[in-house]
Amino acid sequence: MNEPKQVEIEPISPTRTLTGMSKILAISIAVVLSLFTVSVNGLMNIQEIYRNIIFLGFLLVLTYLLYPARKKSVSKGVGVTDYLFALLSIAGSVYIYFQYTTIHVERGSVAVSTDYVFAVILILMLLEAGRRTIGLFIPLLAASAMVYALFGPYFPGLFGHAGFSIERFLYRMYMTTEGIFGITLSIASTYIIIFILFGAFLNASGASKLFNDLAMAIAGRTRGGPAQVAVISSAMTGSLNGSAVANVATTGAFTIPLMKSIGLKPRFAAAVEAAASTGGMVMPPIMGAAAFIMAGFLGVPFSVVILAAIIPSILYYASLIIAIDLEAKKQGLKGISKENIPKVMAVLKERGILLLPIIIVFGTLLAGKTPLFAGFAGIFAVMIASWLTLDKTNRITWRKMIVALEEGARGGIQVGIACASIGILIAVVTMTGLGNAIAYNVLALSGGNLAVLLVLIMITCIVLSMGLPSTALYIVVAVTAAPALVEAGVNPVAAHFFVFWFGAMSNITPPVALASYTAAGIAGADAMKTSWTALKLTLPAFIIPFMIAYNPVMIMQPAAGETVEVLAVILAFATALLGVFAMAVAINNFFSTKLSIVERVVFFVTSLLLIHPGGVTDIIGVSLLGIFLASHIVKSKKQVSSANEAF
Repeated sequence: MNEPKQVEIEPISPTRTLTGMSKILAISIAVVLSLFTVSVNGLMNIQEIYRNIIFLGFLLVLTYLLYPARKKSVSKGVGVTDYLFALLSIAGSVYIYFQYTTIHVERGSVAVSTDYVFAVILILMLLEAGRRTIGLFIPLLAASAMVYALFGPYFPGLFGHAGFSIERFLYRMYMTTEGIFGITLSIASTYIIIFILFGAFLNASGASKLFNDLAMAIAGRTRGGPAQVAVISSAMTGSLNGSAVANVATTGAFTIPLMKSIGLKPRFAAAVEAAASTGGMVMPPIMGAAAFIMAGFLGVPFSVVILAAIIPSILYYASLIIAIDLEAKKQGLKGISKENIPKVMAVLKERGILLLPIIIVFGTLLAGKTPLFAGFAGIFAVMIASWLTLDKTNRITWRKMIVALEEGARGGIQVGIACASIGILIAVVTMTGLGNAIAYNVLALSGGNLAVLLVLIMITCIVLSMGLPSTALYIVVAVTAAPALVEAGVNPVAAHFFVFWFGAMSNITPPVALASYTAAGIAGADAMKTSWTALKLTLPAFIIPFMIAYNPVMIMQPAAGETVEVLAVILAFATALLGVFAMAVAINNFFSTKLSIVERVVFFVTSLLLIHPGGVTDIIGVSLLGIFLASHIVKSKKQVSSANEAF
């Protein structure tokens, strides 16, 4: 089978292609950073604050070496300004590293002028690094938080507060573990970076090709096979990197040309890949960096987040598979010919051992081990498994190990910088009570109606998350939107899943749909039309978070005063699956044939009835679905029979 042509795309924040000494310097720093994180998380005992300071210092230096001040300058080498900013970043990090104990022990937590100067330097370097790596939104958000903290008395009503002096603000941000060196950076310097390294090692072992071949073997012959291949491949890949855009770039170069080869329109092929890649953000066992932060915010073991994600992620991909199948049936498409599809057993025999590290990670997490333990176990398992495959090119040699260490550090830059920057916002929210003010106003606007509140929060999350990477978008919505849901009585885990889900949906929701735009670039399709098509494909999945909010048993969480029972979980999953099926049929306006207006309305109403848990609504919904589905099938068969007789 001919391999689809690989398509090169420009990343959202392009990095320089370095040469000479600057390249050697960047690689060396990246490798040292990865080795440092491995050492402090697995071999050494170092205080959290010092680990975070060193970690952020490395990230800032790498940012100024790799990311140009402007995208147009990507072809240019490292400039004098870049080296100056890197040195200032080092100065700000080194100063607080050596003065932290002096400030808090010898001076009794009393800062002096020099402390404030270096605080300003590091904060400015962090904001500029954020602008270069993740765009303007996060630095502007952090800057707005600063303004809000300093000028509280000038804000109206509930949003007003006493205000903080510049000295007190700088002290909290730079000289404590409440600001840029706070919880989000701690999670980035531990769990997140270790799992990014795990993904880098897995990629070095050739696991991406395994995912593609396995997806092809499983779904290649189905109706619209290449589109289903994209769904499966993106689900497996996306669970590891947790980035919709990176997932599109990785798997889309293979799946989009394949989808186009069987007659799918470029716009639809790109939309399928964008939608499938976005789902990877909520796909266990890893779900990307945001899942670790969610566990930290909720104060629960990571295994709780994994278990909570199982049913929602299955429903997401089920709704996508149903929507694709309906479109393929509508267009009369078939799968890939048998001779062009690898056999499952042949794929597993050649490199199936590479699935073992993922199984080990999943198993150790569910067994109650820490994410750090699971991450290290996964890395060691990848290295061993790579030498057990039949394909010798998969083996992780010393050269591949260096590449993996470098890629791991590079992969941690955007996440780490975002986590440090968002630390400013979190500190301000804590200092000023902003979260409570936002929650109160949203609750007041909803009039106490949970359905209205959920819709308002959904819109808020999509808008606030536009253009943000997964880690940053989750933190933003978790701080601003989730408290309102918790205050309204929604289960805390369900509330955080709700806001994260719709934050993730911003990747395919116009007008700022980065995953859709990336996929459109690969497919040669119109970006805006692609994003609208992707939104249509995933609309059935939009009801899933509402189901979670009303019925937390879907995420293995008990309702108030109850316990989770297996039968209740199975029933919730079954009715939810029927709900997303009904919504998919209604949105696509097709099952065996085109729906009548009455049928379409009934299928839509059925999906809404199945959102709310309860015997009455479930019975009515299932009954309506069964009756009208049977009626539609009989009607379509009569139409086919009449057409054949006429022929």
